[in-house]
Amino acid sequence: MNATVHDAFSASARRTPQAEFLFTESVTAAAYGIEPGAISWGEAAAAVERLKLAYATAGYGHGHRVGLLLENRPAFLFHWFALNALGVSVVPINAEMRAAELSYLIGHSEIGLAVTLPHRADDLRAAAETAGIAFEAMGPDDAVPPSKTTPPRAAEPIGLATECALLYTSGTTGRPKGCMLSNEYFLRAGQWYAELGDLCPVRPDAERIITPLPLNHVNAMAFSTMVVLVAGGCLVQLDRFHPKSWLQSARESGATIAHYLGVMPAMLLSAPAAASDREHAIRWGFGAGVDRKNHAPFESRFGFPLVEAWAMTETGAAACVMANHEPRHVGTSCFGRREAFVEIRLVDDEGRDAADGTPGELLVRSSGADPKRYFFSGYLKDEDATREAWASGWFHTGDMVRRDAEGNYYFVDRKKNVIRRSGENISAVEVESVLNQHPAVKTSAVAATPDAVRGDEVLACIVMRDDVDASSPSQVAASIVEHALAQLAYYKAPGYIAFVDALPLTASQKIQRGQLRELAQALPGQAHCIDTRSMKKRQG
Repeated sequence: MNATVHDAFSASARRTPQAEFLFTESVTAAAYGIEPGAISWGEAAAAVERLKLAYATAGYGHGHRVGLLLENRPAFLFHWFALNALGVSVVPINAEMRAAELSYLIGHSEIGLAVTLPHRADDLRAAAETAGIAFEAMGPDDAVPPSKTTPPRAAEPIGLATECALLYTSGTTGRPKGCMLSNEYFLRAGQWYAELGDLCPVRPDAERIITPLPLNHVNAMAFSTMVVLVAGGCLVQLDRFHPKSWLQSARESGATIAHYLGVMPAMLLSAPAAASDREHAIRWGFGAGVDRKNHAPFESRFGFPLVEAWAMTETGAAACVMANHEPRHVGTSCFGRREAFVEIRLVDDEGRDAADGTPGELLVRSSGADPKRYFFSGYLKDEDATREAWASGWFHTGDMVRRDAEGNYYFVDRKKNVIRRSGENISAVEVESVLNQHPAVKTSAVAATPDAVRGDEVLACIVMRDDVDASSPSQVAASIVEHALAQLAYYKAPGYIAFVDALPLTASQKIQRGQLRELAQALPGQAHCIDTRSMKKRQG
């Protein structure tokens, strides 16, 4: 039985040493300045073994943490597996992070070493100095510097409960939290994925899984990577999402399963249709957040299903829900039905069970004797936040979800993104989805702004397309609101339209909701923020 991620990797490497483990297609190879092509399981195992020996000789062991700022390069995986074999937890570092973010992460995690791209080493050293942390930085091919401390858990066996990684949440609403994730968490994610079946079969030692998602996030690190370790096959890890070359990368690599996030199908659909759109080997896509209007058109054009799923860094696969059985209810934000391994509640603001068809906060826990089995181990240095997240024995996700009478679950929005206007709950994501269909809108973000009469009013920040005539912003704003009124209940349409050059985004390109809410407080009354409340009239 595998007790560590390294165990799972080694087992597959022994079984299929000549098979391809990692494939770097041409676009990623050019971006990283490395050779394109395949690395076999046997070659990867030899690289991992060399690194394992180097880290052990330098004194790294059970309970240490080491940072990895290596983007999506093969070196990330090799260093991770080598460190994991020794009981060292890795702390992935987003390469987009800058001084304040790096200083917080290094200070909070207390990593004494980071393996980094050479041109970022000085940034990390400066951040560590600001944080007051004794620190070393090394390149992926450098000699490992001696550890300054003995392994904190040297006397304990390395196993399922050993921390495998410390992943930081994106921090859309405050300081990022460090999620402590065990070997068991990662192994369960790979096993769950490998056993999906029905619409999402995983063929042992045969799948080639392509993902543009970053290895510092749970989707790529715990799902696409781990299923390859558990079930065999080949990982096609892209440097990032390139809409113009993604399909060519899929063809070149022979990809059979594709990972996506909501914005990716929209970008692929924006290119002119071509006869070659179905010239690929992809059988299905694994992801979340495809815009409802794009779901069916994408599947029709590209010839494979986008299978929606729900999970969080904190839950991993312990509470994953996926629409891998029919009916999938394409184009409705449906992410499937509950499986036996997870228990689910939807509750209102008073903690009462929400009726079918009524949105409620999603609460989850593992079935059986241990409700926390396979979940994250807790938030580092924040027992209060961990306790709050697990209030009343359920993990509180902060996501608003509704369930229909047949037991299908539909994503509504993050709870903190819900706007409450005159007693009506309005999903920011729902409104954004409609606004983004307007021909003048490049992208949008919606938040609440105070209203003396109604409590909240809907404010939309709009980035206009470059080819739009912006000489009469009031007319453009009116056109956008008319578009919203034609598709949404009147109260959901924006009461304010603010034209902005860019939206506040996190390093992982999610809307920075906390910053957006602050912005929305100050925008009304400014010249570029147009009051459209008079257009919102109850129909009939």
